[in-house]
Amino acid sequence: MYRTLIVDDDPVAKKLFTLFVKDSRDFTLAGVLESAGVAEAFCLGNPVDLILMDICTAGHSSGLEAAVKIKRSLPDIRIVIVTSQPEVDFTDRALAGHVDSFYYKTTEEMDLLDVMRRTMAGESVYPGIRPSVTLGLICEKDLTELEIKILRELTSGDPTRPIAARLHLSEHTVNNKINEMLSKTGFPTRTKLACAAVDSGIVIRDI
Repeated sequence: MYRTLIVDDDPVAKKLFTLFVKDSRDFTLAGVLESAGVAEAFCLGNPVDLILMDICTAGHSSGLEAAVKIKRSLPDIRIVIVTSQPEVDFTDRALAGHVDSFYYKTTEEMDLLDVMRRTMAGESVYPGIRPSVTLGLICEKDLTELEIKILRELTSGDPTRPIAARLHLSEHTVNNKINEMLSKTGFPTRTKLACAAVDSGIVIRDI
């Protein structure tokens, strides 16, 4: 039986994942945490084989950062990232941090228990496609990589100058790209564009 730790602050997800584990022949519940910030300490003090790790957890603690840290200090623990957020950067960051597998809560592409079993068998399981999200008049796949980076920074509410400085771009370039995104999406202002981006989950800062 693989000892499974659930890290998720969503009551519905916690209940569902707990039922998955308890009803399974292969897994047993090691614990349930709401914040990723205490996950490593829990693993250091308790036997854990697998973690189901949400990304946005209690206390604004990043499950993705916690997962990467745990993989460095406790590499034998397998981790499945579980998220409902379609943020375009999450899968790339998880792969770069050697996180074992990735599962979207909102997809029907994969069965979670199957992902858990395959992960424990040594397989790295990632979705073939990311959930498609609409931003105004377009799909997020219609945005360029640079536009996504600027959009992520735009959600900070900062004016152009600090955004340009953080991205090592000119203010002219940033303003041009913002105007192009407004034209594509149909939003009248950068504020409404930023709010829609946050609401959709396309980009999430500081996670």
